Amino acid sequence: MTDAAIETRDLAKTYGRTVALEALTMRVERGEVFGFLGPNGAGKTTAVKLLLGLARPSGGSGTVLGAPLGDRAVRGRVGYLPELFRYQPWLRAREVLTLHCELAGLPAAVRRGEIDSALATVGLAERADSFVGTFSKGMQQRLGLGVALLGSPELVVLDEPTSALDPVGRTEVRSIVRAVADRGATVFLNSHLLGEVERICDRVAIVDRGRVVASGRPSELGGERGVRVVVHGLANAGSIASSFGGVAADGDGLRIACRRSAIPDLVAALVSAGGRVDTVEPLRSSLEERFLEIVAADGR
Repeated sequence: MTDAAIETRDLAKTYGRTVALEALTMRVERGEVFGFLGPNGAGKTTAVKLLLGLARPSGGSGTVLGAPLGDRAVRGRVGYLPELFRYQPWLRAREVLTLHCELAGLPAAVRRGEIDSALATVGLAERADSFVGTFSKGMQQRLGLGVALLGSPELVVLDEPTSALDPVGRTEVRSIVRAVADRGATVFLNSHLLGEVERICDRVAIVDRGRVVASGRPSELGGERGVRVVVHGLANAGSIASSFGGVAADGDGLRIACRRSAIPDLVAALVSAGGRVDTVEPLRSSLEERFLEIVAADGR
């Protein structure tokens, strides 16, 4: 037993001679939004299937909400939005949610309230009685998210929840995900939109070839990129800065590839030479840049 929302140790899955997941070890704390990232073929979908009990591991172990993988009682405490899903086009949105309330075993007395709450949360209250066949892909994505939130699950697993949404829709989904986490639930988010992950996730894990190759807070995974400095009154500012690292023009300033610890000495050198330093902006790489670097270093 473990107090983590999700914990795996050397989790593996093979299909014949094909290794889908090699040795996945990770821990997702309760109440956090956790991003699960990786290139195509990295084992993300296989990992999700194992966590949800949709497939059996070939090796290793894991727990979800304190119970072993595949525990049937735990499934009722987990909400899931798969990447590829399709609801019957002849059903109305409310009917889809009613069906899933029944499948989840929610008491009849609470179903109406759960459905109304889910529709309002995902912005479909006014389309409750519309046929799914009239919904855009983005609206169907919202409906799927509403299904995943029925019953206030302790763990919500979202597979590419914003892939079909416009920027406004993505912003709304970010707010929904944060609200889910704020009420104490855990969100396990699988997405290839790294900018979205960087904005919303408390921690992330980058998986490649079936194992975690990096993990931590998005800000921790971003590497140092030097500093951007805007200095006036100094014609040879670039020459002075070059002794601290590579220099490149950046608008009205200079981008210097130096370590953060060297920034005070850099500023002091510019001021001593007669310059007036107006801006000092430490630069870090984005999560997307670090993702590409990490995957490349892993042999991709």
